[in-house]
Amino acid sequence: MARILDVIECPDMESNEIVHRVPERGSGDFRIGSQLIVREGQAVTFFRDGKALDTFGPGRHTITTGNIPLLVTLVQKVFSGDTPFTAECYFVSTRDLIDLRWGTAQPITLRDKVLRMVRIRAHGTYNMQVADPQLFVAQIVGTRGYYTSEDIGNYLRSIILNGLTDLLGENTESILDLPAMFEEISAAARVRLRDDFESLGLMLKRLYIMSISPTEETSKAI
Repeated sequence: MARILDVIECPDMESNEIVHRVPERGSGDFRIGSQLIVREGQAVTFFRDGKALDTFGPGRHTITTGNIPLLVTLVQKVFSGDTPFTAECYFVSTRDLIDLRWGTAQPITLRDKVLRMVRIRAHGTYNMQVADPQLFVAQIVGTRGYYTSEDIGNYLRSIILNGLTDLLGENTESILDLPAMFEEISAAARVRLRDDFESLGLMLKRLYIMSISPTEETSKAI
């Protein structure tokens, strides 16, 4: 049996970490009466058999059968004394994640009433926060294994670009109108993407468009 974790904490999450797993590999052995220390800007979710279960906010918690009811139900017995149980613990950063980047890897093709067809590139930044740690662990960590802002950034970038492409296609008549519409497009994109982020346990707080520029062939056409 692996070492039983009597004190569960993560004092030093790296700046790019959204999630830190305890233990880092395999399942941990915990016991009723273990001390769980959750710092400000963190939440902790217990995970077992592919399911995100009980979640704790900031503070010092003593693990009891009363505050891990879903975990107790899953293993189908009530623990007592020093009887250990196995699970994984995920420390989730709930602080604001700012200045995350998005951009087009490949140009976006749009219809244009003046030029018929145009190809553009776009990039910008966004801010977000983990709003529902349990849902986030289930959807992002449990199914995809993403732990850092870089990992999840690549996944979220595709969601942002899909939403932005649909929005531009529905509301833009000509690329010549875009420079005056950045603020309106950014606001509309936040609304369009809100549900997609919420379904992952995330809150999209800001989205900024820094530039939308034509490709070289579109510039020549202009």
